[in-house]
Amino acid sequence: MKTHKRKKNSRIRGARTVGWGFRQKHKGHGNKGGFGKAGTGKRGDHKKQVARDSDEKKKYFGKQGATSRRTERVRRENINLRDIKNNFFKKDGDKIDFSKHKILGTGEGFKAEIKALSASASAIEKMEKAGGKIVLPVKKENNKLK
Repeated sequence: MKTHKRKKNSRIRGARTVGWGFRQKHKGHGNKGGFGKAGTGKRGDHKKQVARDSDEKKKYFGKQGATSRRTERVRRENINLRDIKNNFFKKDGDKIDFSKHKILGTGEGFKAEIKALSASASAIEKMEKAGGKIVLPVKKENNKLK
């Protein structure tokens, strides 16, 4: 006499793995490391191409820092006196425009006029000692009524 046998799906209701062991084993997606982009990382072997060629490639690999997303970082270009002298200085009395850069004092001063956003104290001192100068933008004063 054959007894009544329950259906398999009624016996496995509420079970996460449904008789296939580890949850991920019966998904049918191979060994993909998890959901979404999980397991890709710096040393992952898959989805690297997608991460490299996407528009967000600069935000995918590495750390982005501890500042909040609303905080904008100061992204000022810096350049040393040595680099200016070696690459941009041609003759005495040149006028060199670095209006978006901060001039740093590594290297020697020379006779030229450099227009810059800002400069370190050592850079200004070295340029004046050599007979050159660094021109900085004039800061506007706030004349608020007190």
